[in-house]
Amino acid sequence: MNKRELVEAIADRVGDRKTATEAVNAVIDAIQKAVAAGDKVSITGFGAFEMVNKPARTARNPSTGAEIKVAESWGPKFRPGSDFKELVNEGGKKIGKKK
Repeated sequence: MNKRELVEAIADRVGDRKTATEAVNAVIDAIQKAVAAGDKVSITGFGAFEMVNKPARTARNPSTGAEIKVAESWGPKFRPGSDFKELVNEGGKKIGKKK
């Protein structure tokens, strides 16, 4: 599902596409700004978004084997909630039975 499909799914529930687009954009924007500011965003039953530190490290170029210095960086992390995990697990069981 991409963003357009998400907007369409929400539009079916809220009534029109414009309202759904504004809602999706507002939620995404709020989560991104909060996490970028260092806040943790927890949505009960869904999961938590947070900023994580990736310390500087030494890596290897797979082609040459030469060492490469990788600078410290920060990135977003998502941890799914228990309800979300359970729902995905049930979906996986259904897909697994089709094979």
